[in-house]
Formats: sequence, structure tokens, C-alpha cells
Amino acid sequence: MTAAARLDSFAAAAFAIGLTGLSISSRHVQQLTQEVGTDLARQRDAQAVQRRRRQLPPRVAQTPQAVVVEIDGGRLRTRAPGEGQGVHHAENKEDKIACLATLDSMTYTDDPQPEPPPTFLQPRRVQRLVQQMAGQAGASSDDPATAGSAAPPEEGAGSTPPPDSGRVEDEPWAPKRLTRTCVASMADSRSFGPMVAGEAQARDFYAAPRRAYVADGLAYNWSIQHGYFADFEPIVDFLHVVCYLYKAAYGLGSDEASRWSQYAGWVRQCWQGRVAEVVADLRWHQEQVGCPPPGPEVSASDVRRLVAESLSYLENNTPRMDYPRYRRLGLPTTSSLVESLVGEFNARVKSKQKYWNRPEGAEAMLQVRAAYLSEDGRWQRYFAQRPGNPYRRKVA
Repeated sequence: MTAAARLDSFAAAAFAIGLTGLSISSRHVQQLTQEVGTDLARQRDAQAVQRRRRQLPPRVAQTPQAVVVEIDGGRLRTRAPGEGQGVHHAENKEDKIACLATLDSMTYTDDPQPEPPPTFLQPRRVQRLVQQMAGQAGASSDDPATAGSAAPPEEGAGSTPPPDSGRVEDEPWAPKRLTRTCVASMADSRSFGPMVAGEAQARDFYAAPRRAYVADGLAYNWSIQHGYFADFEPIVDFLHVVCYLYKAAYGLGSDEASRWSQYAGWVRQCWQGRVAEVVADLRWHQEQVGCPPPGPEVSASDVRRLVAESLSYLENNTPRMDYPRYRRLGLPTTSSLVESLVGEFNARVKSKQKYWNRPEGAEAMLQVRAAYLSEDGRWQRYFAQRPGNPYRRKVA
């Protein structure tokens, strides 16, 4: 089962098991994975019911001092079940991923990083970040995030892009992850919220002195926060803020130098908590360029659309953008933990050749992957406590 959870396909898992001398088909591996995943989903849902009934005690020895809940979503391919062999009624569906992590962090009297770190002030790195966040493979060719335009040169740099170092989470003041557990599902947000809350209650997150909830600007993320994590510090992911600012500056600037100057000024103001100044500046620019016409036919590179989207994002999320205070509290300002976790899920469930039965096949695989990626020993514990099947012969 570990092979099925870790490797990228059931066929690869069957091959790996075969190397031990045990012959098993990929179909049999898939059936066993479905059985285990369904059982894990049943346990997850029972935990959510226990929390709702106030019958779920914390299952940790010590209350953590600092915690974060981060939520994001991925995409996977599904097929309608019960249609025979082949792919029928293929659809792309969203899988919701939650990362619940305990943190090792300090509190500060003053802002430990009043200036933006280098990762947000190096043009090539920022451009690469925006391309990755936009999903370069599926973006429109006229999207400024993926247009492939040349970034302004960095001081002292040649044509080679800088290495991927200098991330926010690598800064000395940034909180460090201690233990991570995962919740994943194809369910809608109304069902997903109680699942995440049950996991948080089991890990005693609600009693932690410092609590954060980090997500992007999607409305369902904040409906979950209001409903189940209302006393957690709500923080909008700074990486998404960077993307919106970069796109707006790209649309407004007449050349690379002016675009970068505009972006760098805005990102510094947001990093320092002066979001109202950026909002006022974007409103002025919107008066100059006008509002985009209604309808989806507006080009992704239309400056009116870029400015309007950036302005709307900042206006809706201003109360969640007090980044200097979050840094003083030793809380994260980006959703990098769940962003990387989504990538780990995608490595198992997403490819051009994979189509999961919806929702049973996808839901079961997500539970197996979540248990395997959780760092609290639940994967080993599950198999140690799982009862045997009375109809299967025990080998002496």
C-alpha cells in the first residue's frame, strides 16, 4: 500500500511489489487502495461528526504554541463511473487540500523584516513566480504573466537567472514547520470545512496561543475561516498579492523600467502594511484607463481588466493584509506550505493519462495520499490498528 501511495501509478506500485517476489496485478493494487481509501474517508468523516457533537478530545500530548491552517485547491481529471472500459464524460474537477502545521517561531517587538526580502525584488525571480502561480501551461498566450517578455536586468547579474534561494520561508525571522498533517477531498466547501475543523480539534489547534489561517482570495476559503476558524488570524497569501500587483504594473507601464518601478513601489507598500496607499493609486489609474466592459470576451492583457482585478483583490482583502503585525507575531505571510503540498498531491493524482472515477476513485486516492503525506505517524498507525479480514486465510 505504501507503494501505491508513494509511486505515480498503480502499475508502478505493482512492479515495485513484484521486485520483492510477490506477484500482484495493478488492478488488484487499485482495488486494495480503493478499500483503504474508503476506510480512511470514513474515519475522517466520523471525526468531523465527533467535533460537531463536541465529543472529539484532542489527541496530542501537548498543546502547540503556534499553528497555521492553509487551504488551497488543485485540479484532476475524472471520468463517469459505471460506463464500461475507457474514459466517459471526462471532466476537470477541483480537489481541496488543507495543510495543518505546527510552527517553530518567535514573537518580536518590532517588525523583523520592514523591507521586502530579495525574493520579491529580483525581476527574473518575480516573473518566474508569477508564471508558476498563473499556471503557465493553461494560461492564455496574451496573459502578461506568461507572455515571456524579458524581465529588466538585475544589478550585477548576467543572463543566467538566479538560483531558487532567498524564499520568504528561508528568512531568519520566518516561522519553521514542525509537524504537518493533511486533509483532502473532492467535496464542496460546506462539507470540507467540518473535515478541516475536525483535524484541527484533534491536534488541539484551537487552544494554541498563536493561530493563523492563510489562503488566497477565493470566497469559499474565507467562508470556511468565518465558520470554523473565526478566532484564527486571517491572512491573505502575499504571493497572490505579488501576482496581482505585477500584472497591473505590467499593463500600465510603457516600458520594462517603468513597469518594474511601479511594481516594486507597490509591493514595498503592501509588505509594510500600507495597502490603503496602493488601493488609492489603483483607483486613480482606473479613472485614467476606465473600467472594463462586462463580459468574458475582454482580453486577459487588457489594462482595464488588469487594474480592475488588482483593485478588487486588494479592496476585498485589505483587513487580511496587516503583514507587519503578522511578522511580529511570528505567523506566516504566504501559503507556501499548502502550495507545495498541492504539488505533492498532484504528483500522484494528476497527469494527462489519469482519469479517476468520480467521486469514489478520486476521493479514495486522496485519502491514501493524505495519510501518507501526514507527518504524525498516522500511516503506520492505521495499518498497525487495522483489523484483519476474517474471510482471508492467515499465513503461518
